[in-house]
Amino acid sequence: MYSKNLKNFIQKELENLKTVGKFKIEKEIAGLQGPKVTIDGRDYLMFASNNYLGLSNHPEILKAAENYLRDYGFGLSSVRFLSGTQTIHRKLETMLAEFLGAEDAILYSTNFMANLGFFATITNEAFGETTYKDVIYSDTLNHASIIDAFKLCKKENTDKRIYAHNDLAALRTMLEDDRDKGYRNKIIVTDGVFSMEGDTANLSELIKIAEEFDALLFVDDAHGVGVLGKTGAGTPEFCGVHGKTDILSGTFGKALGGAVGGYIAGPRDIVELLRQKSRTYLFSNSVPPSVVGASIRALEILKEDPTIIEKVKENADYFRNELKARGLNVLEGSHPIVPLMIGDVKRAQELSRALYDEGIYAIALAFPVVPEGEARIRFQVSAAHTREMLDQAIEKIEKLCK
Repeated sequence: MYSKNLKNFIQKELENLKTVGKFKIEKEIAGLQGPKVTIDGRDYLMFASNNYLGLSNHPEILKAAENYLRDYGFGLSSVRFLSGTQTIHRKLETMLAEFLGAEDAILYSTNFMANLGFFATITNEAFGETTYKDVIYSDTLNHASIIDAFKLCKKENTDKRIYAHNDLAALRTMLEDDRDKGYRNKIIVTDGVFSMEGDTANLSELIKIAEEFDALLFVDDAHGVGVLGKTGAGTPEFCGVHGKTDILSGTFGKALGGAVGGYIAGPRDIVELLRQKSRTYLFSNSVPPSVVGASIRALEILKEDPTIIEKVKENADYFRNELKARGLNVLEGSHPIVPLMIGDVKRAQELSRALYDEGIYAIALAFPVVPEGEARIRFQVSAAHTREMLDQAIEKIEKLCK
């Protein structure tokens, strides 16, 4: 039996989460993830998944996972530098680097671990210096993994600056103020696509700012890779700066198959340093062969059939425009994340429940996930959604909102 005091604290916290409406309930999906899912024997249209390209249950992805499972086994039972590196791991890293326009890439168990590993390694490594200070500039709406990564940076060696969302004038002012403070490294950090907004960072301007102030630009493109750009190479390609960002992190857990696995792509020497020093890489088991094989196939599918990138854009544009045409408050964007702004958290939760009763699976998001007073329903559109599915959802959203 664990501590009575701890038990009381935990029970009070759980009750508080229920009282304020922040207690999360996990719905159990029977069968495959897709544009339509089954829960408790009932079918629902899925609008709460990162399955942007519809690859989670694509027959070629499933076939690749099965083949690699048979040929390379279930797992490596080890980390990469001991006995956990197979030829397919390097094959995927090489393909990724080429796809993203980088010199090299390194696989992590998740994108979260990739972000933690990068910042802890770069800022905490003395590189032979006895005293030093780095500084990080971060968009206020960056992903939780980036926020948690900063917690691993030693306070005595790292300063953090937070600039308002996409406010590059504020970022420039911060850099100007810090110009003569003797910082060893300056790192600008941004999401490529902001997951709660569906908008993109202005990477072309960020690159110019980074070059002007001799800063490194880090872009977490988890929601951009596979979705944005002519070839699906992500936000840099979408912004016309493919291959020009310093560091890209990303995932195979969203558009590229929807499983697990993350990566860092960038200069060869930085990738090599991460192989040698990054603790979340060195002490985490290798990405399973079936995931590696399916991820390789996902990259091949993007090259063979770029129409799926066009399809998700077409679906997202149609869905967003139809909701706007009905007078609903939808954020602008070019991404399949389509936030319907509600404002009041209680109303957002009620709408989410009402949609669920109507067979539409879409989640209400409120503070602290989004700013206070900006509660919303985040709809995520897939290439696998048919026009009939989209129209069905649009009609029910309009009916319930009115």
